[in-house]
Amino acid sequence: MDQFKEAENNPFDAPVPGQSLTDKPGNYPWEHPPQYTDTQEASEYIWDKLTEPLFAQQVIAMLDAGIPVEAISRIVLFSGFTEGKWTPDVGFMLAEVVMKMVATIGFTGGVKKFKISMTDLTNNNDMKEILNLKSRNEELEKAAKNLGKEIKAMPEQKGLMAPPQPKEEEVA
Repeated sequence: MDQFKEAENNPFDAPVPGQSLTDKPGNYPWEHPPQYTDTQEASEYIWDKLTEPLFAQQVIAMLDAGIPVEAISRIVLFSGFTEGKWTPDVGFMLAEVVMKMVATIGFTGGVKKFKISMTDLTNNNDMKEILNLKSRNEELEKAAKNLGKEIKAMPEQKGLMAPPQPKEEEVA
C-alpha cells in the first residue's frame, strides 16, 4: 500500500469552470460598498499611508531603483480597490493626485533622477540594446538569403542517400 501516494500537485484539484458565477456574492472586499467615495477623503487616506516612514522608504527605494512613478501609483490605486477602499472610477480620478504624491516623496527623499511614465525612454542603454538586436536580426536575414542562393547553386547530388531534388516545374 505504500507504493501509491497522492501527488503533491494535483492538476485536477481546481475550481470547476464557472464556479465563481455560482459563489455567494460578497466574498471579496471589492464586492461591498467602498470605504471612500469622496476623492478628497481617499487622497487624504493615501497621503497618510504614503508618508508612513516604512512605506515612504520603500517608495524612495523603488524610485531610486528606476521604477516609474506611474507604476507605483497604479499599484497603490489597484491595491486600494482590492481592499475595498474605493471603486475603480474613484481610483481613476485619484491617479494624477497619487502620481504627484509619489513624485513629491521622491523629491523630498533625495532621489536625483527618476522616471515618471512607464513609457519613459530615459534609459538609453535599453534602447541601444534593442536597436542592436534589430540590426543583428537584419544581418541574419541577409545571411539566410545568401545561404539560400548558395544552396540553389549547388550541383545536383545523386545517390541512394541523397535528398530528393525538386523537379524543374517546382523550382520555377
